[in-house]
Amino acid sequence: GEAATCICRVEDVNVTFEDQQKINKFARNTSRMTELKSEIDSKKKSLQDLQDASDDLMMLEDDALLIPYQIGDVFISHTQEETQEMLEAAKEALEQEVRGLEDQVSAIQQVLGDLKVQLYAKFGNNINLEADES
Repeated sequence: GEAATCICRVEDVNVTFEDQQKINKFARNTSRMTELKSEIDSKKKSLQDLQDASDDLMMLEDDALLIPYQIGDVFISHTQEETQEMLEAAKEALEQEVRGLEDQVSAIQQVLGDLKVQLYAKFGNNINLEADES
């Protein structure tokens, strides 16, 4: 994971305990945001898989076909319509989870933005708070 690299050169600035707390909070939130973003990516991938499955189902001509649907280790057969409904429900649940995670990311970005303003105001060029995206 990308830890927030916090490079502090402290020749001319006094780093108080409170500053240190802010820096730590910045680092914690940055790594939390990285985790959330990768969770969002993986859920979006699952959504795409569900969408693909749904599209494949649409192309089946035979409505009477029973579709095996895996739940844990068990395959249960459903009609095409039932399977389509289950896929829709699964997609909706995932979309809701993604929205929740994206809300958390926005909230963290807000916190990081505030901390950045405060820390740059005090340390100027003596501190680097940009995430290392490499």
